[in-house]
Amino acid sequence: MTAVVSAAEGFAPVFDAESRVLILGSFPSVMSRAEGFYYGNPQNRFWKMLSAFFAVPMPETVPQKMRFLHENHIALWDMVASCEVKGSADASIRGEQAVDLGVILGHAPLRGILCNGVKAYDLLAAHAPQALPMARRMPSTSPANPRYSEREWHAALAELFAK
Repeated sequence: MTAVVSAAEGFAPVFDAESRVLILGSFPSVMSRAEGFYYGNPQNRFWKMLSAFFAVPMPETVPQKMRFLHENHIALWDMVASCEVKGSADASIRGEQAVDLGVILGHAPLRGILCNGVKAYDLLAAHAPQALPMARRMPSTSPANPRYSEREWHAALAELFAK
């Protein structure tokens, strides 16, 4: 069975006036779009990694995830607002419309941006190069990424939250 190319919309940003770190993805996966929230694939390491860093139980529901992000001063968004995509593959994203990062950059005292994977970083470079000085490319938390490193994520988070 071949995945169908479909037009899809991303999610609204999650942030507030207390957000210190922006974690920036590329575009929600099929499972995330079905759940209606970021990193909805239970095999994705995102929520497990963050909860381990903060030494708290992993949030399970969307309201718990929202509360977790706000309590820990994390902003979350994807670089692509809408696109055509085949399944969940970043490589299949076509005709993307980028988000306006000014929505967050102008309203939250961010210490840094952690790009969840190469595609997120490349999209940031293409659509918001002014934000690159505060950005770091991180290994994707996707279950498809064999180069994932929780240690690298925790070190980057520790550095940003220590400021």
